[in-house]
Amino acid sequence: MNNYADTLEYNKIIDMLCQFAMSERARTKLSKLKPYLSEAECRERMQETTDARRILESQGTPPLAAMTDLDKILELCSKGAMLVPDQLVLAAQFLISCRRMKAYLKKAEALGGEISYYGGSINELGDLLEEIDRSIRNGRVDDSASPRLRDIRRKLESTGSQVKTKLDSLLRSKKEWFTDSFVSIRNGHFVLPVKKEYRSLVTGTVIDTSTTGGTVFIEPVAVQKLQTEISLLQMEEENEIRKILYTLTALVDEQRAAIYLNMDAMETLDMVFAKAKLSVQMKAIPVKVAVSRKMLIKAGRHPLLNQSVCVPLDFEIGCGINGVIITGPNTGGKTVALKTAGLLSMMAQSGLHVPAAQGSEFCMNNMVLCDIGDGQSISENLSTFSSHINNIIDILSTATRESLVLLDELGSGTDPAEGMGIAIAILEELKRKECLFVATTHYPEIKEYARKAEKLVNARMAFDKESLKPLYKLEIGEAGESCALYIAKRLGFPEHLLRIAHEQAYGQKFISSTVQTNSYNDEFLFAEEDNGEEASSNRRKSGPASLNPKPAPVLRGEKESPKPNRSSRFNIGDSVMIYPQREIGIVYQTANDKGEIGIQARDRKRLIPHKRLKLHIPAGELYPPDYDFSIVFDTVANRKARKKMEKGHNPELIIRYDD
Repeated sequence: MNNYADTLEYNKIIDMLCQFAMSERARTKLSKLKPYLSEAECRERMQETTDARRILESQGTPPLAAMTDLDKILELCSKGAMLVPDQLVLAAQFLISCRRMKAYLKKAEALGGEISYYGGSINELGDLLEEIDRSIRNGRVDDSASPRLRDIRRKLESTGSQVKTKLDSLLRSKKEWFTDSFVSIRNGHFVLPVKKEYRSLVTGTVIDTSTTGGTVFIEPVAVQKLQTEISLLQMEEENEIRKILYTLTALVDEQRAAIYLNMDAMETLDMVFAKAKLSVQMKAIPVKVAVSRKMLIKAGRHPLLNQSVCVPLDFEIGCGINGVIITGPNTGGKTVALKTAGLLSMMAQSGLHVPAAQGSEFCMNNMVLCDIGDGQSISENLSTFSSHINNIIDILSTATRESLVLLDELGSGTDPAEGMGIAIAILEELKRKECLFVATTHYPEIKEYARKAEKLVNARMAFDKESLKPLYKLEIGEAGESCALYIAKRLGFPEHLLRIAHEQAYGQKFISSTVQTNSYNDEFLFAEEDNGEEASSNRRKSGPASLNPKPAPVLRGEKESPKPNRSSRFNIGDSVMIYPQREIGIVYQTANDKGEIGIQARDRKRLIPHKRLKLHIPAGELYPPDYDFSIVFDTVANRKARKKMEKGHNPELIIRYDD
């Protein structure tokens, strides 16, 4: 069975989307993007894309972070390993991006939308960033990292200068003994390049020799004491550097939870802005997506075609019409129409903007099933017809009322009479299932069947008979005329052969002036599709949920009146959204002096900064007046104990609270 997403080239749209993401984490998540089965989630993701595009066009590219190796760095911290300067620099660069992103989102608050709320969940960690910047510069631990390191390096520099001074003096006094006029460093030692024949005249330790053996590198006795002092200082320097790096690693580890939270926020923002960038490139728009079984495409464009020559598609199904039967000439664009309808539907249900005109709307589908392409397989010994039937059998067994089914060349690849019968039987079954379906065909009997059948409508691909060119324009309501004999006549096909062809096809005498035909073969505009791997027949079936109305965003201008602290807006019992995880929780404790709100989420109570919260549903809409919230927040044991205490003191009764 075909992989339906690959057949409709949805995977290519996802590949394009992934290219706009900055981080590997976001690319991995986006690569798994599938159409949502919840109407509320679909609309919410569509709105996120819309908000992100508005911010993108207003403020330019967001300062997102690549987060390279950040997971590995934090894992090393948790295991007690020591981070090296390059890893600390990566951590600092991420914190700088977080600071810039927070400022970017703060500026975006005036534009409205939920995305700006992510700024409240980003912790700048200024102390940690300042400490790393002070200690690590140019990829190494800087002298300013600690007073002791500064002192050790000064001593090293001074002692090294003394050694070089003594060796330079020897070089100048006995020039004929040496091959070079400068001091060398070999194996960490300052040495003199002594000619082999003068080796016995220079007292000291041989550290190295040249490749040819003509030069001996000697550390003179006169500087050995100073060299020993340098070695000791280098050991002290190394120990002090390790101490500093371990201290910085510990500081990073202390903020590991906050850094992970920042990474989650940046990952989500990276995904949302990637969708916005794709929308800009495709010149796409947000569209309405609802559970009602109606799809209306106005001037829809297939996003993978050349937009300068792509003919926009106008298409409508639903509102009493469950099936559309498309006919038309060869290379008329029937398959493109099928793919455009299916692909745009999947994009809209994935929360992506769609390249179409205002007024377009799409319905929620539990799956999009299609049979497009000849599907012939030599390895599996399948003919075109066998492949079609295998796919269609699976589609018919899987489709439900909430499905969208796309069938190309219905009934083709076998005896015309039997193929026509099978095609009508398939359409009858799709009608019985009450799903939405679109099919292309060449059979005139199917056109007549669609004309008479309830909930079905014919459509055709327009064709210019004068220029013999397809117009790639879908016209709903009329069946397409067959043009094979007409085209053959216009191209000079011999008239006596046309007469034979017409009489054989229709049992009527050929009239030269008006050729009416009813059969032709279509060819795909797209290159032949790869069938891909078999898709699983076990598919998710879920009823879309309703969407709660959201308050309109408040625009902030220069004359904006002062507003109370946002933390005071949360009351016990309010349902809130927690960012960046986007969890739903209930307020069990109002703000403390730090602006932290007590939230119960997933059966756990915790304090969360109010900047990370957004009111979802007020308590007044969820509970009646004077509601006893102990029912929600207390355990059964606590409630019983409290009632007994109200009747009289009992020292054995204990009420326990979560931390």
